[in-house]
Amino acid sequence: MEIRDATDADWPAIYPFFSAIVEAGETYAFPLGLTSDEAKGWWMESAPGRTVVAVADGVVWGSAKMGPNRPGRGAHIGTGSFMVDPAAQGRGVGRALAGEVIEWSRAAGFAGIQFNAVVETNRGAVHLWRSLGFEVLATVPEAFDSAAHGRVGLHVMYKKL
Repeated sequence: MEIRDATDADWPAIYPFFSAIVEAGETYAFPLGLTSDEAKGWWMESAPGRTVVAVADGVVWGSAKMGPNRPGRGAHIGTGSFMVDPAAQGRGVGRALAGEVIEWSRAAGFAGIQFNAVVETNRGAVHLWRSLGFEVLATVPEAFDSAAHGRVGLHVMYKKL
């Protein structure tokens, strides 16, 4: 598997799983019903951020975006998100993308990485981030309206770099 910078030419491969994951209503608070052009604006980062794809055998298996968590005086803390095509789950794609977020953030000089909204019922993501040294700082109760579970908490997670 190769992880490389995403290009506009990758978007048609990213959008189907982006849309499926968002519409499932379990992990991301992006608006529902986004067109491809609208979704691209939410996912494809411009500098100083970065968007990458995980590719194997010419197929995009997942994508991650990363960059400063806040502008200005908060820009020394990074953030990131990733999505794995459901057809590629269980192949280590998420862990590889998470590692890329951490290593890029460290190399870019961020002091830490903060995730503002990790859905508490997204057990796979919470487990992965904890295994990579992130801690849950707080949970905002009932901050996410899960399609399957109703209102559940959103974790604020952090890792010092």
